[in-house]
Amino acid sequence: MKNKYIPLLLFLFTASFLGFSQGATEYTGGMKVKLNEDGSKYFRIISWAQFWAQHTDNTTLNSTGNEEADLNFSIRRARILMYAQLTKKFLILTHFGLNSQNANNMGPVGKSDSSQLFFHDVWGEWQLTTDHSIGGGLHYWNGISRANNQSTLNMLTLDNNRQSWSTIGLSDQFARHMGVYLKGKFGNLQYRVSVNEAITNSLDINGTPTINTATYNGRAILGGAEASKNYAGYFDYNFLDQESNFLPYKVGSYLGSKRVFNIGAGFFYHPNGSTILDAQTNDFIGEDVSIFSLDAFYDAPLGDNGSSITAYLQYQNSNYGENFTLGQTYETGSMLYTHVGYLLPGDTDRKVKIQPYTSFNYRSIDAINDNATRIGIGGNLYFTGHHSKLSVEYSNQKYGNLDAVGTFTVQGMIYL
Repeated sequence: MKNKYIPLLLFLFTASFLGFSQGATEYTGGMKVKLNEDGSKYFRIISWAQFWAQHTDNTTLNSTGNEEADLNFSIRRARILMYAQLTKKFLILTHFGLNSQNANNMGPVGKSDSSQLFFHDVWGEWQLTTDHSIGGGLHYWNGISRANNQSTLNMLTLDNNRQSWSTIGLSDQFARHMGVYLKGKFGNLQYRVSVNEAITNSLDINGTPTINTATYNGRAILGGAEASKNYAGYFDYNFLDQESNFLPYKVGSYLGSKRVFNIGAGFFYHPNGSTILDAQTNDFIGEDVSIFSLDAFYDAPLGDNGSSITAYLQYQNSNYGENFTLGQTYETGSMLYTHVGYLLPGDTDRKVKIQPYTSFNYRSIDAINDNATRIGIGGNLYFTGHHSKLSVEYSNQKYGNLDAVGTFTVQGMIYL
């Protein structure tokens, strides 16, 4: 065995040990502190971390022209979330942390951009009625799809489908918009709608629009009067067990603890979000950004043998502007995404559970008149449900006529 694989084996052993160190399988809701006798006033703190070891067969070079290592370690996520119910009517939530920290973006004294903690969410919410609430701030009450509202605590796959987080860095800060939202339910129909501010310093702020190719920097070029606001919504009908909409984060897999079947539809609309060069006037003009999605989610036990199935299907049509592409991640075109997982049979009270899964992403891309595909095959080893688990995944991604890239990733995760 090559020496370069020894660190990967050590990581597997360490992640397994950390998983068992959490203790008993019972989970009592994290660190919850009552502020009065009946517990109606409280605050709760949740903390989680995801550690990655990743091997890729794609040869890359650093800034000096030297070949990069093909085995790398990183902190995929390290987060702390706290929310407080001050009265039955009012809720405040704060959520901060860091993402994707590795040897290339760490700072010598922890002060580089990628080393810094930042707020992911900060919002306050007021309950209008028992089933309807209004709130505002830096929030995650997103539109488009279930996957665009995915929790990072309980995903079925190693990570969320990247293209389902459809506006990260283009109109928002790490999937969070600054704005106001309304959320609630009418019987079995849940909804969330929002009006938000678009960021000025987007990932595409330095993009140069041409006659045939749009860039997503409308607010920077056209100004806030024309391109500042965007609108989003997601609606899902709960046919079986009702999911909670107390917080916006959608569960990825219930491991058979609920019987859920939902069908949803959502949208995102940003007038003049993108810009393109007008051939007649040689001026930059705005193009509307619009994204629409339909999806379905099913999670249920299979008989009485402790097994369960989790399945998700999404169709998304994305219009970021004419022939828009950015980093093989965002493109004007359409996408079909699905994943399926199967929790293997066993005693329902067993501590260790195994869940193999597979995922598939197919995208049509207008700008290159070609397609992109990604296949993922992996599995989760649960020690204490999602609170302590080890995940492995092999993915193979093909983009247009470029060579396919295979990646093998191991993740150890704990959340309290």
